[in-house]
Amino acid sequence: MAGHSYEELRATVLDVLAGRVEVFYTPNQYEHLVLAVGETLARREGRARRGFGGTYPLEAQDSDLLLELFWDLFRQGIISLGSNDANRQFPFFRLTRLGARLVQEGDAYFFHDVSSYELAIRAEVPDIDEKTLIYLKEAMQAYRSGCLLSATVMLGVAVEHSFQLLLEQLETHPTHSADFSSVFTERSLLGRFNAFSRQLDSKSKQLPRSVKEDLTTHLAGILSTIRAYRNEAGHPTGKVLGREQVFVLLHLFITYCKKLQQLREYFR
Repeated sequence: MAGHSYEELRATVLDVLAGRVEVFYTPNQYEHLVLAVGETLARREGRARRGFGGTYPLEAQDSDLLLELFWDLFRQGIISLGSNDANRQFPFFRLTRLGARLVQEGDAYFFHDVSSYELAIRAEVPDIDEKTLIYLKEAMQAYRSGCLLSATVMLGVAVEHSFQLLLEQLETHPTHSADFSSVFTERSLLGRFNAFSRQLDSKSKQLPRSVKEDLTTHLAGILSTIRAYRNEAGHPTGKVLGREQVFVLLHLFITYCKKLQQLREYFR
């Protein structure tokens, strides 16, 4: 039988840790996790015997990949070693508070590394600009490495670049360029965004319902939030966002970019 991909194993591990599947061995130590993953895969693939119990060894490739995945989860702050303060050692482990929250989310916007973040973005915004994506992937890599200031700055760059793409589209459009002419005379991003928002408000009755829905929250609100944090991170203020705050910003960018893409399609 061919081995499973990293993403398939990751999804299975998260289901086991979240309790979404019933397994014989409680996954509170590494070997029990291996057995639980093997059992879950066997049941999903029709290889398991009826009832619970028994073991379903992983292929060598899966076994090596699962060990790599385990330490990835540890580095990302999703699991911690030991079962409690009296037993702090591997092979025992437990979910962190962050991990407990994240594994319960489970779906579309759950990501743990650069590749899964890219997949989440492309699922929502298939036509995302490749240059914007470079900065987003850099932000995710920085987040994984614990470089939270760098992640915040890269997210800010991605926000500004994606918004600038919309303005460039409008500026060269034979019809819309005249409507948004006041935007292009502004020199700062904030000035351009404010001028764009005023002009967009004047056209609100013409916008389709799907574009108007949550427009202020998903565009202006998120852009302003990420931009403000980017400015704080990019200057020596000494203020550093927490890991959970940066994770929320990574999520918010997807929502923002999806709304921005709707606008680009409308003004095409």
